[in-house]
Amino acid sequence: MKRQKNFNYPLVSIVTVNYNHSETTLDLLESLTKITYPNIEVIVVDNASPNDNPRIIKEKYPSVILVESVINYGFAGGNNLGIMRSRGDYVLLLNNDTVVPEDFLEPLVQKFLDNPDFGAVSPKILYYYLINTIQYAGFTEIDRKTVRNRTIGKGETDHGQYDTDSETAYTHGAAMMVPMSVIKHVGMMSYEFFLYYEEADWCFRIKNHGYKIGYVHNSKVFHKESVTTGKLSDLKVYYLTRNRLVFMRRNIHGKDFIISMLYQIFVAIGKNALIYFFKGNMRTFWAYLKALGWNLKNAFNPEIHNNPYL
Repeated sequence: MKRQKNFNYPLVSIVTVNYNHSETTLDLLESLTKITYPNIEVIVVDNASPNDNPRIIKEKYPSVILVESVINYGFAGGNNLGIMRSRGDYVLLLNNDTVVPEDFLEPLVQKFLDNPDFGAVSPKILYYYLINTIQYAGFTEIDRKTVRNRTIGKGETDHGQYDTDSETAYTHGAAMMVPMSVIKHVGMMSYEFFLYYEEADWCFRIKNHGYKIGYVHNSKVFHKESVTTGKLSDLKVYYLTRNRLVFMRRNIHGKDFIISMLYQIFVAIGKNALIYFFKGNMRTFWAYLKALGWNLKNAFNPEIHNNPYL
C-alpha cells in the first residue's frame, strides 16, 4: 500500500494480551511507535497479572488503551476483551512477545482491500532469536483423525521460498488480522480454550461461514515465542492436550470423531502419558490425565459448543 494524499486509511485496532511480562509488552509497543501505517489504536489487555505492574505500560505509552481484567481469562478471553474495546475496521491480534518492522501493517490491510472474501490473514512469522529462520508461512489442514497438522516453513532458513501469498488452513495466533465485519458475523474466539487451539477453532468457524484464510508473504513479524508458558511446561502439556479434545468435539463428527477419540485416548494421550510415567515425570503424567479427566467431566456440558458474539 503506497501512502496516498487523499487515501482514507482504515482504522486498525491492534490488540495484545499481557500476563506478568510488561517489559516484554513494552518492547512490542516500542516497535509499534515506529510503524508507517498512520491510523491505528493500540489496546493492551492485562490478564490480572499477579506479579506485574501493568500500569507502567500506560505511564510510558499514554496513548495506549489499557484494559485491566480482574480475572485471567486466558489467551482467547483476553483477546476477546480487547476485541470488545476495539473501534477499528480491522482487528490485529499480536502476541506481546512479538516485535514488528515499520512496514508490516500495510500489506495486511491491502490484502483485505483487494480480497473482501478473506476472513483472516497472518503474516510471515520469523523467530526473533534465530536470524532469518521461519516459524510460520501457513498451516496445513488439521487431520480429522489425529487432530494434528504441520506448520509450513517452520525451522527453514528464509530464502524467499514462501514469498507468494497463498490461502492457508489457519492463521497463527501470534499475529492474525480479522475484519470487524467478520467478527460481527462469526463471533469471537471460544472461551473454552483458554490457551492453544483457539485460533484454529476460530478459523474453522470463519471458513464455515464462507470466508478464506490467507498467508501474506510481504508482511513480517518477529516472535520471541513462549515467554509465558515455557518451551514444554506442564501447563502447556495440559492445555494442548485438553484443547485438542475440545477442538475435536466442536469440529469433528461422525465416524471421524469415533476414530479420532480412540486415537487420542490410546495413542496420543495414553502412550505419551505412560512414557512420562515410566520416566518418573509424574507432573507431566498427571497433566495428560488431568486434561483427559476435564473432558470426561464436561462430556455433556453444552457450553463446550458456545460461541461469544459482540
